[in-house]
Amino acid sequence: MNNDAIKELLLKLEETSIDFTVTLSGKESNKVNGLYKPETHEIILHNKNFKSDNQLVYTAIHEYTHHLLTEKKLDETGGLGNCGKSRAHTNEFWAKFHSLLEIAEKQGVYVIGLEDAPELAALTDDIKKNYLEKNGNLMLEFGKKLAEAHKLCEQANIRYEDYIDRVLQLPRTTAKTITKISNENLNPAVGFENMKMISRIPDAQKRNEAEQQILSGKSPDTVRSMMVKKSQEVDVKTRLEKEKSRLEKTISQLTSRLEIVNESLSNL
Repeated sequence: MNNDAIKELLLKLEETSIDFTVTLSGKESNKVNGLYKPETHEIILHNKNFKSDNQLVYTAIHEYTHHLLTEKKLDETGGLGNCGKSRAHTNEFWAKFHSLLEIAEKQGVYVIGLEDAPELAALTDDIKKNYLEKNGNLMLEFGKKLAEAHKLCEQANIRYEDYIDRVLQLPRTTAKTITKISNENLNPAVGFENMKMISRIPDAQKRNEAEQQILSGKSPDTVRSMMVKKSQEVDVKTRLEKEKSRLEKTISQLTSRLEIVNESLSNL
């Protein structure tokens, strides 16, 4: 694949209003497979790192995700967003990246490739059934045991917190989370970590929807992004007016401080 072919592939996943370039470096890198330069909107791919076009496409989509989120930030800030210093790999990033990968799979330009790795596919089934799901079941039982221990502590006039801290030597937040999960009607097939995430959703219907999304193959980051309540959108003018007010306040404070410093210097 060449630069133009990769760019065309990315644009078919999602259009962008900001032009960008794709450059195959022709090099191998021990540090990164690729990078995105937000100042110049350039995607650089170290193509000597990849053994197949499929691996190259994965990294290209990764870097294109950075471009799309840069575009979004510039739109939200009226073109004033400092995209070079913000944390790059946020939950928003991974959710967007995974959504683009799904589109690429539907278009037939990217595949995970388990069907071509039968040994890995068999191991994956083993991990899901005998480790992720069994661990989920085990933690459900653990939570019920902790609830029983809490009851017995009360009957014996023993502080449950002290029992958790110094007898079981278990962090209180961990004990609380495990007990809470055991009280929810969660499917252990999603795995304990996803059970923790789902249990934090207050609404039962939304919990069930999140669980179904995980079971259908959605990534935890994608589901987590669906859980986050979207803040009310503020138009660009309002956002800039707030920024202007903050800047004026800062300038006023710095001006006052400068006057004090100058006065102190003149008295020396």
